[in-house]
Amino acid sequence: MSLRHSLSGVLARDPRYPVQAYAFVYEALEYTKRMARRPAGRGRARSRSSSASAARHVTGRELCEGARRLALESYGLMALTVLKLWGIRSTSDLGEIVYNLIASGDLEKTPSDSRSDF
Repeated sequence: MSLRHSLSGVLARDPRYPVQAYAFVYEALEYTKRMARRPAGRGRARSRSSSASAARHVTGRELCEGARRLALESYGLMALTVLKLWGIRSTSDLGEIVYNLIASGDLEKTPSDSRSDF
């Protein structure tokens, strides 16, 4: 099943963002989780279990930073152009995409999460 098919309801409810924007947010979430699992300094590694790290919660601020880094690594000087093409012009757009995915049940939020985190 394609991402477009699995997100058809989300895309129909909010057509502001194309499927590529949602794919980028999913990729940014995974990227951010991977970066958090990296050693926390020289000679120190964070303890982790594979299930705990896979389910790790990412805050809005962490996702925004991860998305920024991923965009720069992936698209270099074209990062802003690519993100704008997908309708992502600010961190609030990332928040809108995340909350669309929360509303559809594709992502979960904690009681302390808020749109204002983005």
